[in-house]
Amino acid sequence: MNRRVYMDHTATTPLDPRVLEAMQPYFSEKFGNASSVHQYGQEAKAALELSRDRIAAFIHAKPAEIFFTTGGTESDNFAIKGAALAARAKGRKHIITNRSEHHAVLETCEYLEEIGYAVSYLPVDEYGMVDPDAVRRAVTPGTCLVSIMHANNEVGTINPIEEIAGIAHEHGILFHTDTVQTVGKIPVDVGAMGIDLLGISGHKIYGPKGIGAIYIKKGVEIEKFMHGGGQERGRRAGTENVPLAVGLGKTIELREMEMAEESIRLQTLKERLRRGIEERLEGHIFNGHLTHSLSHILNVSFNRSKIDIDGDVLLLSMDLNGVAVTSGSACTSGSMDPSHVLLAMGRDERTAKATLRFSMGKMNTEEDVEYVLDVLEDVVTKIGKPTSRNHNS
Repeated sequence: MNRRVYMDHTATTPLDPRVLEAMQPYFSEKFGNASSVHQYGQEAKAALELSRDRIAAFIHAKPAEIFFTTGGTESDNFAIKGAALAARAKGRKHIITNRSEHHAVLETCEYLEEIGYAVSYLPVDEYGMVDPDAVRRAVTPGTCLVSIMHANNEVGTINPIEEIAGIAHEHGILFHTDTVQTVGKIPVDVGAMGIDLLGISGHKIYGPKGIGAIYIKKGVEIEKFMHGGGQERGRRAGTENVPLAVGLGKTIELREMEMAEESIRLQTLKERLRRGIEERLEGHIFNGHLTHSLSHILNVSFNRSKIDIDGDVLLLSMDLNGVAVTSGSACTSGSMDPSHVLLAMGRDERTAKATLRFSMGKMNTEEDVEYVLDVLEDVVTKIGKPTSRNHNS
């Protein structure tokens, strides 16, 4: 193996050296507890609040609406459980989401079902997109929350969340969106988009693992997530992780400077990869919307009606040739089950398992794309077997 190419940036990204540099003092000499009133504590507090200010400005929110968490999963749990529990007193115990959400949302909703809530899991179309009219039809007098992801983490499709949020607000319902794959990659404006609750994760955008944030619009009723001290204005107890919060703030600062240019470059690489697959391989199916999609994700399956490929062998063969990709969400990449997102889009199980998600980042180059195409062509040629129907046609 002469080369290694990382194309799994949707799972995680390398830490930007500039972010590491910004964090380092807060692991050592600037070690104060941000809740302490002395100089050490106030130095930490100032750094924490600067990061909060940067995050708020980036999504057009107020600093007091940003709360630090450990990442996207906690933020989703906080938003959904918190909003649902706060609505109990009003007798509203119904939630609307969709079948292609991240497991952080789906399993949170399943938990709420176990304790007496009702959840409507909407279908998606063949591109993985939610129909706003389906949201409208699912609304009941007891609906307390609509949770629809901004963009899908496996296929990249961007949902029409402004329209969906508008429908929710027409009925006095809160709107939550998982923006883990979009904040720092495409513009997000919580006011213009009608967002009441959203989650952010640092390690998806060249920041540190273990840090994220939740936006809670002023006036939104939500139960606290952690009980204990009065940190994060009483909504999330526990000593703030100042070094990681500083890292997230620096990450956001860099994303603001570099996001637009990088998005254009990644779109070019994505189109080159797509064209190469079309020119070199048969029996493939691209998953996700062609235009309403994130610039860094390209998801491709191999159609079982045309070519028979063992998905596990496909993934392992790519890795053995130095190409790091995945078949779906990083949270389930070790599972033998096919992607729930692709099944929701109408793919059969065998086709869904024979899938690769390429997600590119700022380290990737045109040379990387050409190498990946060479490897993919070689692997598919070796392990792919034409189906009998295709072979006899």
